[in-house]
Amino acid sequence: MPLLGSIQSRIFELMKKISANYIFPGNIPPIKNGVLIIDNNGTIIDLLNPQKDEINWSEVEIHKGFICPGFINTHCHLELSYLKNQIQEKTQLHGFIKEIIIKRNTFSEEDRNQAIIEAELEMKKNGIVAVGDISNGNSTFKQKEKGILHYHTFLEVFGSDPKIANDAFLQAENLYKLYYNSTRVSITPHATYSVSDPLTLLINDHCITNKSLVSIHNQETESENEFHKKGSGHLYNFLEIDKKTAFIATGENALSSFLAKYKDLNHTLLVHNTFTDKDDIRWANKYNSDIYWAFCPNANLYIENKLPNFELFLNEKCTIGTDSYASNWSLSILDELKTISKSSPNINLETLIKWATFNGAEFLKFSHLGSFEIGKTPGINLIENVNEMTLTEKSSIKVLA
Repeated sequence: MPLLGSIQSRIFELMKKISANYIFPGNIPPIKNGVLIIDNNGTIIDLLNPQKDEINWSEVEIHKGFICPGFINTHCHLELSYLKNQIQEKTQLHGFIKEIIIKRNTFSEEDRNQAIIEAELEMKKNGIVAVGDISNGNSTFKQKEKGILHYHTFLEVFGSDPKIANDAFLQAENLYKLYYNSTRVSITPHATYSVSDPLTLLINDHCITNKSLVSIHNQETESENEFHKKGSGHLYNFLEIDKKTAFIATGENALSSFLAKYKDLNHTLLVHNTFTDKDDIRWANKYNSDIYWAFCPNANLYIENKLPNFELFLNEKCTIGTDSYASNWSLSILDELKTISKSSPNINLETLIKWATFNGAEFLKFSHLGSFEIGKTPGINLIENVNEMTLTEKSSIKVLA
């Protein structure tokens, strides 16, 4: 065989062609009976459309269901995995926080580390390839450094008492310096209700200097808006704000009251948004063109038994997260999509998969993930047990690459 023919034959041997009822590329409309060509490392070589391209079907591995890129979990607390099945459901946020405070010191370091390993393995089996992970300490750093999944770690800072602002920030800054990859870590505020003004300034300066990605828990509970509007409510009382600072209510919702204190932020992820309304969305878009909205619907049901109005966000850049095992029954993006699909059947699967793949990769700036584009290695998921163009309760994930 001539040399050129030998090389071509070898390239063919290294290629794999796979197809399904539909391929959802993540960034473009689904392709009926599309054919994905990959090499043995999972790199995308080509994506064929049978309506336009000639296909030798004898070379194609055909599956039933939908094929999509690996999922991007934009909001997780991997370090809380040891709290699986430990926290009561439907306690509202203030009750949830109280339980974590009570139980967080009752587990050994060995138990915590093993839970982190098992949770990461579950995410991998569920087709998750990258994670935006919240950390309050260094317990996950060693596992993340193994490179099993791609991570961007958000070092979360909180402290509603102005007197502890410097100490709280210094703790986060020390963790920042310890992290194994300086390009994949940010110092970020916890939530709209838990960061004092002096701490806000310290975080903001660090974010600007380092052009950091930012992740903020937003409007997860109804009392969060009451906190800022009136200076009252469950969270306000639970945090004993009156004893810590001369708090001045703004008369406005939590999002605008808090985020307006931050200037010149980079990509910003607002997480949960359970009690976010049209005016909040309008304000956020005027504030910053790089706003993304993360939904963790099963955690919302677990804690508040309430879901966001997803249809308000159809024109926004949305992503999907699992939150933690403290507040969820699984670490599965597919389970989150099922919940959204069931509560908002008007949101089509193309949109949901874009939220779970392309948008998450775009926010986290993982340019090689999120879509079936030539040269990328996004991971390949097969969603089985589907009904035409919709998910079912029995839909499941099989990782193909």
